[in-house]
Amino acid sequence: MLNYILNKLFYALLTLFGVVTVIFFLFNVLPGDPAQMMLGQNEDSTQLAIIKQKYGFDKPLTVQFGYYLNDLSPLSFHATLPENYTYLRAGKYNALPLLKFGNTQVVLKLPYLRESFTKQGKKVSSVLAETLPNTFVLAVTAIIIAIIIGVILGIVSALYKDTFADKFIQFVSTIGMSVPSFFSAIVFAWIFGYLLHKYTHLEMTGSLYELDDFGEEMHLKLKNLILPAIVLGIRPLAVVIQLMRNSLLEIFNQDFIRTARAKGLSEYQVITKHAVKNALNPVVTAISGWFASMLAGAVFVEYVFGWNGLGKEIVNALNTLDLPVIMGSVLIIALLFIIINIFVDIIYAWLDPKVKLQ
Repeated sequence: MLNYILNKLFYALLTLFGVVTVIFFLFNVLPGDPAQMMLGQNEDSTQLAIIKQKYGFDKPLTVQFGYYLNDLSPLSFHATLPENYTYLRAGKYNALPLLKFGNTQVVLKLPYLRESFTKQGKKVSSVLAETLPNTFVLAVTAIIIAIIIGVILGIVSALYKDTFADKFIQFVSTIGMSVPSFFSAIVFAWIFGYLLHKYTHLEMTGSLYELDDFGEEMHLKLKNLILPAIVLGIRPLAVVIQLMRNSLLEIFNQDFIRTARAKGLSEYQVITKHAVKNALNPVVTAISGWFASMLAGAVFVEYVFGWNGLGKEIVNALNTLDLPVIMGSVLIIALLFIIINIFVDIIYAWLDPKVKLQ
């Protein structure tokens, strides 16, 4: 198990390096000067030169890439000269000095995702810390809805194969997979947040925490979670139904199911203790991918419902070309993909003893 995890971590580092390389060069070849974007209307030649030197924009692209890797690396090298970009400035890095040689010192620090271009020097890590928890709550709620309802409907569909109930469930799941999330979000917001508002008491837009009527305190608004969570869970719900049904029908034809029935076990025991657990393997694999992609795919849903999460922040950053926020968000999503996939492999092996982690 330990060797497997270490092997996975090694490939995870290679994957992250590839992601960092692609997003850095992809976003840095876009037209526009980041220094000018940061200064806005207050631009002049002196301030422009200061900003470029402070953020390393006056260096060649390959040197800037080296600076970016150094910022992201937990073990990094920093100059002792204040005019150098890598100088260990107070408030910029949270670092623990390890050793020093010449004009360079080696430190252990948290990854530095740099500062937002449009939020007056606010750290990207602070922006992500404020928005990622909201997206995580939304994604977890949506995936719970998809798992519970999807597994139940998948079992019902398999048990009543080719009946009206089975065909109706299949029809609904097909519609769920076909409709884009942004369209579902608009329809649900209009119907349940506008037309039926006096019955549902749900709002068209809203986030997990909102200011009170006096604008003084933030209050938890769980009802704002209902519509975006349902919309975000529709597509994985449809996938879970299809996978659970097909997997269960295949399991029903296995020898160990016939053996369990021959032993005199009730149909309920056969289904719950033998069939369902083995049928969950493809469902777990699919759910892992959907959960990770939800963190990125919640962009349109969050934007339509005004949910203050990572997706909405990415849209705003794209509109203003806030490159550090975009790059930091993509890196976080990639890291979550890797972590989730490792955990899913472990869960998959637990569900199916025939699977060995190698």
